Amino acid sequence: MNSAKIINTVGETASEKTLIHHSIYVKKLRPLLPSAAFEPDPNKLVILFINAAILVLGWGIAAHLDRWPVYLLWLYLPLATIMGNSIIVLLFSSHDLMHGSVQKKSRLTYSIGFLGLSMWFMPPTQWKNLHNLVHHNNTNSVADPDRNYLYQQPDTWGKWIQNLFAPSVEVHPLWLIVGMAAAWLVHNFRNLTSVLLFNDKSVDYVPAAFTVSAKDRMAIAFECLGILGIHTSILFYLDFHPLKIALAYFLPIALGHAGAMFYIYTNHMGCRMTAINDPLINSASVRVPKIFDLLHLNFSYHTEHHIFPSMNSDYYPMVQELLQIHYPDRLNLIDAGEAWRLLMETPRHYKDEVTFTDSAGTMSVNCPFLQE
Repeated sequence: MNSAKIINTVGETASEKTLIHHSIYVKKLRPLLPSAAFEPDPNKLVILFINAAILVLGWGIAAHLDRWPVYLLWLYLPLATIMGNSIIVLLFSSHDLMHGSVQKKSRLTYSIGFLGLSMWFMPPTQWKNLHNLVHHNNTNSVADPDRNYLYQQPDTWGKWIQNLFAPSVEVHPLWLIVGMAAAWLVHNFRNLTSVLLFNDKSVDYVPAAFTVSAKDRMAIAFECLGILGIHTSILFYLDFHPLKIALAYFLPIALGHAGAMFYIYTNHMGCRMTAINDPLINSASVRVPKIFDLLHLNFSYHTEHHIFPSMNSDYYPMVQELLQIHYPDRLNLIDAGEAWRLLMETPRHYKDEVTFTDSAGTMSVNCPFLQE
């Protein structure tokens, strides 16, 4: 297969490009943005609660599915799809909430975040440590738990499953489908067990292990129990009925997790690694139909989010316009379909900062995302 190069408008390859620290972009762009962009937007809370209500409504209807004629059960599928979208929105709205762009952080933020992230089996204290602190400060570096595995890392069960599930030139279509629904759970399980069982940076079955304080570790454990309680309550409400559980629990969760994983895979997995946190090089924004930006709170503007994590997401298009003016040769901006195609045509292990290889180490392919 042909190697794909990341090339900018002046012909400089990604491996030659000088990295710029995140703070430089902030210093340049912050004065060009309105102050309203950095004020909390409580309207996102309304969106979160509406989508939580959609799930409750869906479970309420599903409680009576055993009374429906078999030939009418297909009518529940559109609702299950809407519920799946609501699960996506719960993640993205909780994501904004935990970053402080929805309301000023308080105990209420924690409680709402707990409910919003519960459908993702993600304790909010784990999210705060993993996503807000570690991922955002070490994006796509050796220390980032969300990056691809290095080829040189041990062939552990975590690495094996990611190679089995993640979009790549090696993945089997059947395992890709399974992986779209299950990859988030595997990612979550890896990091939770790493923290709860070991809490040591030597853990080798995660891409990059991190540690939390003793207080946070205890909080994560109790939050896990609370989340399991919520899911058990849902299953109990559905009478543990196989049909109800299949249509109203597993199907919406699978659809929601798959939809979010599409974004998550394209955010960073086709980008190069960086020792300096340069979000224009280690992150990517994708173009999606406007309806999805409206539904998903502009999550496609991911580079913009990494520059201003606590910004009101409504203003991300404005940040993108400024990036195209001031840094036109650096921004990873690509159509969502093209991003997915490139992921599927390249291997998923880092051979070095700018090169991917396959699980056997026989391929050598430059990072695939083009800089337009």
